[in-house]
Amino acid sequence: MRKIQMVDLGGQYEGIKDQVNSSIATIMETSAFINGPEVYAFQKELEDYLGVKHVIPCANGTDALQIAMMGLGLEPGDEVITADFTFAATVEVIALLQLTPVLVDVYPDTFNIDIAAIEKAITPRTKAIVPVHLFGQCANMDAILALAEKHNLYVIEDNAQAIGANHTFNDGRKQKAGTMGHVGSTSFFPSKNLGCYGDGGAIFTNDDDLAHTLRGIVNHGMYERYHHDVVGVNSRLDSIQAAVLRAKLPKLDEYCNKRREAARKYSSAFNGQEHIIVPKTVNGCEGICETCDCHVFHQYTLRITNGTRDDLVKHLGENGIPCGVYYPIPLHRQKAYADSRFNESDFAVTNQLVNEVISLPMHTELDDEQIALITATVIGFVNS
Repeated sequence: MRKIQMVDLGGQYEGIKDQVNSSIATIMETSAFINGPEVYAFQKELEDYLGVKHVIPCANGTDALQIAMMGLGLEPGDEVITADFTFAATVEVIALLQLTPVLVDVYPDTFNIDIAAIEKAITPRTKAIVPVHLFGQCANMDAILALAEKHNLYVIEDNAQAIGANHTFNDGRKQKAGTMGHVGSTSFFPSKNLGCYGDGGAIFTNDDDLAHTLRGIVNHGMYERYHHDVVGVNSRLDSIQAAVLRAKLPKLDEYCNKRREAARKYSSAFNGQEHIIVPKTVNGCEGICETCDCHVFHQYTLRITNGTRDDLVKHLGENGIPCGVYYPIPLHRQKAYADSRFNESDFAVTNQLVNEVISLPMHTELDDEQIALITATVIGFVNS
């Protein structure tokens, strides 16, 4: 059996190596390393795939979030509501811009931001909501967009983990993750469903004026060389990363389907296990539904409910099976973001999840033999 990896980028590369190598060779020959033809071609192709008017490539996903907030003109002291159960980058950029992060709890089944908690947290100082489409599926965008309209708030989608996922609105319309709010952001970190071979990111919007502002911000605030019209940063996707992404983008739906297939096999194996809770989709199924397109399974995350999660992590490692705990410490307990405003009673779900969640290997190259070994090892330990 092949070695089990958390993410098998080498195996995935085998299917695209000719195109990637050829494109990189052309870039080396032309020396078009920054803002070259590959970047502009990828931008247009991603716009077409997402059905969004504007894609603004940038250097990484964290920059994408920060630039989105800069483009909206948020000012120091403005409150921005986001989830407590997510990676630090989401709140990091809020703090960097001297905005006020307001952290709220999440749902125990989908791991996404709790709508009632958002509404409770809104004050006259609230200016934006940042829903994180965690682990590969969208937050409840119907409810979030309705709250934003009611309270005149911006919606900034953190789509670093869910590119390719679809959200089905209550009226039956479908829209791609990251394209529903005022602005969306994503990461092309190598392990993402659509990942490059370095750092990369992008911002999405259907707002022409906002897109214009964002294009200036990513390039030192310049629209004309040496004319700095807005305060900007240096955050550009390089041509080599764009070439890798161009090779992968036509395969994104195939990649996501392979992840869904692996998730269905995982969930089927864990079905009926007393101390194992499999990930739920926003549609209520347990990752087994063959027609579901709402989840792209950037991570396949279980909850271990009998207090053995940490021991399971150790046991898997001893048996050559990688895993991850995303995330072991909630943001409200992180030293950098601790605040007397936070009340432990407001984070009951997050405080439970950080002790229960464990993510299993998830990528396009998983095979049945690997999944069988992983699931048998988990079940055998949890029931021992």
